[in-house]
Amino acid sequence: MKVGKSVRRSSIVMGVAALGVGTAWAVGGGCSPTTTTSGNAQLQQKSMNNGNNGNNSNGAKDAGAPSTAPASSVALIAQGEQTFRFDTFGDEAFWGDTLKLHQAIEGAANGGVGPGISPATALQLGLKVDVDALPASVIDGLKNGTVDLNNPATTLALLKVNAVVGLTGIFDGTTASPSASGGGMKSMGIQCALCHSTVDDSFAPGIGHRLDGWPNRDLNVGAIIAAAPDLSVPANLLGVDQDTVRKVVNAWGPGKFDAELFMDGKGFRPDGKTAGVLIPPAFGLAGINLHTWTGWGSVPYWNAFVAVLEMHGVGTFFDPRLDDATRFPIAAKNRFGHIAVDEDHDRVTPKLPGLHLYQMSLLAPTPAAGSFDPDAAERGDKLFGGKAKCTSCHVEPLTTEPGWNMHTAAEVGVDDFQASRAPDDRYRTSPLHGLFTHTKGGFYHDGRFATLLDVVNHYDTLMSLGLSDQEKSDVVEYVKSL
Repeated sequence: MKVGKSVRRSSIVMGVAALGVGTAWAVGGGCSPTTTTSGNAQLQQKSMNNGNNGNNSNGAKDAGAPSTAPASSVALIAQGEQTFRFDTFGDEAFWGDTLKLHQAIEGAANGGVGPGISPATALQLGLKVDVDALPASVIDGLKNGTVDLNNPATTLALLKVNAVVGLTGIFDGTTASPSASGGGMKSMGIQCALCHSTVDDSFAPGIGHRLDGWPNRDLNVGAIIAAAPDLSVPANLLGVDQDTVRKVVNAWGPGKFDAELFMDGKGFRPDGKTAGVLIPPAFGLAGINLHTWTGWGSVPYWNAFVAVLEMHGVGTFFDPRLDDATRFPIAAKNRFGHIAVDEDHDRVTPKLPGLHLYQMSLLAPTPAAGSFDPDAAERGDKLFGGKAKCTSCHVEPLTTEPGWNMHTAAEVGVDDFQASRAPDDRYRTSPLHGLFTHTKGGFYHDGRFATLLDVVNHYDTLMSLGLSDQEKSDVVEYVKSL
């Protein structure tokens, strides 16, 4: 495959073909930097305009040209964008009402407990601020220094205008909608965007336009959870005390999360390191079968799993594989694979189609010019499909296998700890497009390889490839170009 534009073009065509949507929407990926929180109807109309962009919806079409999506499909993508960015699925009953995390954010001075979480502290924790949601007065105050970033009250003000990516403050106590006139914060919830969006830092570090699908490798999920005043429910679930829960989640560090913790109760690896794994990207998944480090299932499967079992939203989830008491003792004991909510109260299942379609529209971003050596990348391209044998797994243009893209630990030359925590006992061949967006924290599921060169060296040894130092460097440059 040629490096640069041709690589990107194939990704665009692949994404459009998979979705059946108009080229203009697919390229935009639903992530316009000027998108605001002005309401679903306006957002849907904007999405329709972006999606159609002058393409004819009737009559003859050029052979091989992507078709324009019907308005209903584009509206479904827009609905999915809203879900991804703002829907708590009712999980405020867990994060706020049960863990009382909102009280830790407020601080004692604002009706909560402790010192509170100021914007400065929130940014240190890796939380991001959507600049497009900020009122002009706040933007001016940030510029001239009159907004106090060390005051938790400012965090509450940001939550009231829905400017904190992935968090919703409940100020009226009844719905997951911020209310500026609702008095103190009564609860709070989280969204998909908390872990799977970041910002472009265009205004300041941690403050900018949303980048949906980009993994937030700055986010210290464990430290945020540990700040909750009441961890008795997860402690009882795991059969430990609250201090132990805090020790486990604090060990994750920035950019990591452990989705299996409440399935098997394993907080640490046998070598004493955290069992948490890196937050993966949620873009570039069109045409790809399994979507997590260790398989589990497709995008809609994982969306349901996370929304119900991890975010603790109100919805139905079914997976009898979790009845395996040997592999998943906590999940089996609590019947996590058999959670049923009646249709009238299910806040997850109706959202899955739009959420799925929106995520499929998020194409991998293109590496910036100058971020790789194009001549070396051209040489690396030949090696990638030749001597380096990369395409034996990273089949182009997907850069993962079409079909069941899974391998045993022995096949990839690593231990099987994380693979054994999933039903298939295997690791997924991760796609490589847009890798530049998530180099922080290292590579592989747990970040065990600090650099791409470390990865290439690993396979050079494992597969006895006999690559020279120059050839290894060229392969790295090619991967950086994807």
